[in-house]
Amino acid sequence: MENNHATTTETSVKTSIYSESDRKKNKNRTIQWTWYIFLIPSFLGILLFMLYPILESFRLSFFKSNGTIESFTGLDNFRTVLTSGPFWNAVWNTFFIGIFQVIITIPLGFIFATLINTIGKGKNFFKVIYFLPNVTSIVAAAMIFQFVLHPEMGIVNFALDSIGLPAPGWFSDPSTSKWGVILLAVWHWIGFVIIICLANLQAIPSEMYEAAKIDGASGLQQWLFITIPNMTGTFAFLLITGWIGALQRFNEVYVIGGPNGSPARSIQTMGAFIYERGFTGFEFGIASAATYIMFIIILIFTFINLKMSKMKI
Repeated sequence: MENNHATTTETSVKTSIYSESDRKKNKNRTIQWTWYIFLIPSFLGILLFMLYPILESFRLSFFKSNGTIESFTGLDNFRTVLTSGPFWNAVWNTFFIGIFQVIITIPLGFIFATLINTIGKGKNFFKVIYFLPNVTSIVAAAMIFQFVLHPEMGIVNFALDSIGLPAPGWFSDPSTSKWGVILLAVWHWIGFVIIICLANLQAIPSEMYEAAKIDGASGLQQWLFITIPNMTGTFAFLLITGWIGALQRFNEVYVIGGPNGSPARSIQTMGAFIYERGFTGFEFGIASAATYIMFIIILIFTFINLKMSKMKI
């Protein structure tokens, strides 16, 4: 009898322990699911404002649509875009501005970052000064540059004229308007490049420079054979992000030249072309097809940049 009583008691204790364990597990599961409730607004935002527009744009690319009347056209929209002179002009403008923005800003930002990194005091001051343009609204910056580069009242042409140099027409002349956008892009992006380069420069071990000094390496040799090789990952990151941003350029060219990229479509980018066809011409099918063509172009060049820089996704 005592053995049976002991067995019964042991069984009751085990059952009690297992029940308590199950209750704790169920409670933990309930707590975990409770947190997912707070993610519902974010998921709804992604579905409504990201996923749905992407799918709807893909659908519209196969239709002739003015927003109210639609008719299926298959691949005609893609054919129209790919044979459009204004579209390829926009592609040329986008690449021209983007290439010069990248090849000017990254080396210049790296040089400035190197100089800032060598000074003993005042680093934070220079960081703030150079980074201020990057936190400035690009729309506001574009409006300011319209005054700064004004052919008659702008301070740049006033300075050039005062030292006897020719004063360009900038945004009023198709031959120089792209260079005005390039100057704006460099000014706006260079602060970001400097901060990223500085972060990498400060992560390079000082022991490498000390060993180089012992071996008799000059400051220039240290910069060429220690600093630059250790910056390759940063250069690859800046190249890829710079290219993606450059190929999506819209805000500043819209403020300066409108949707058609005045003067004479000289600064109309792919993004501005899409806006012009979609929201001023009400050709939503054409605009959607152009959007996916731009996406493919960005994807191809991002893949090429990744391969060239040997940077893994």
